[in-house]
Amino acid sequence: MQMPSKRARIIGGAAVLAAIGVSAVGAVAAPDANAQKPGAAPSAQAEAQNVVATDHLTVHAAAKAAQAALDAAEKAGQHVSVSVVDRNGNTVVTLRGDGAGPQSYKAAEEKAFTSVSWNAPTSALVKRLEQAPTLKDIPGTLFLAGGAPVQAKGAPIAGIGVAGAPSGDLDEQFAQAGVAALGK
Repeated sequence: MQMPSKRARIIGGAAVLAAIGVSAVGAVAAPDANAQKPGAAPSAQAEAQNVVATDHLTVHAAAKAAQAALDAAEKAGQHVSVSVVDRNGNTVVTLRGDGAGPQSYKAAEEKAFTSVSWNAPTSALVKRLEQAPTLKDIPGTLFLAGGAPVQAKGAPIAGIGVAGAPSGDLDEQFAQAGVAALGK
């Protein structure tokens, strides 16, 4: 089975293949009575059972979305930072606009991570804190408006976070401009 791959690395004994468009994670299988001899290539059936493919934005698409969000903010006269993270919360691209505050960089990343983690705009997640206030204690999250998930087939594949405008509503408006740019 061939898998597109730009880089491969070993994490905790499992091979992780990351590609610009698609990534797949292979798990180590338990010994099988019908297993092939050591050193022999695994059967296609065994490979299929141990691999999950997930969609990711390409670097080009992430940059396009981030630039669209930054352009929307600049058009409105706002100085913000924009971050796009993948499904796993890894930063794909971050743009710090001219004049953006020093706190906006990290806040944009955390809003993006929060939106992709819960597959919801962070403005909607703020309301969940009323029922579950300890959500805010999860490391790397920020429950302030300004994050928007990017979806493929209804599943979250990325998050766009914007921080630095005087209100979270504006931040989220700019993040949504980034999401909208992906549909063009």
